[in-house]
Amino acid sequence: MTNPLTPQETETRALVEAFAARVTEGDPERVAALFAERVDWMIADNPDVPWIRPRSTRADVADHFTELAAGVEPVAGGEPVVGAVLVDGADAVVTGMLTGRVRATGKPFRAPYALRLTVEQGLLTRYHLYEDGVAVAAACREG
Repeated sequence: MTNPLTPQETETRALVEAFAARVTEGDPERVAALFAERVDWMIADNPDVPWIRPRSTRADVADHFTELAAGVEPVAGGEPVVGAVLVDGADAVVTGMLTGRVRATGKPFRAPYALRLTVEQGLLTRYHLYEDGVAVAAACREG
């Protein structure tokens, strides 16, 4: 038997589910609206991937998802797949598989990921993405 979620965990899970739905919809402004004005953002530096760079604000979040959509096209059955959502208080970890095709090269990629999110006062304040950056970078490189 599992323990019921706390009110904080219920809020965290609901916001994570809303985030996943909005990413799937593809509207960067609606995604960004779920974030606080200041964001603890981390995706490992990868000079071959043009949409990865430091971010720290809600506007930066919208820019990231705009640049990501401009750089990557979906592939059949390739929307981000959520494998599991683990919630502990204000924190959540989402695992799954990212797939797509880099528009500039036409190369597809498939990358497992783990995403750590934190919810404070009803908004996302942390976005730490751990992904197979080698697979994504290889798809971004010409040749």
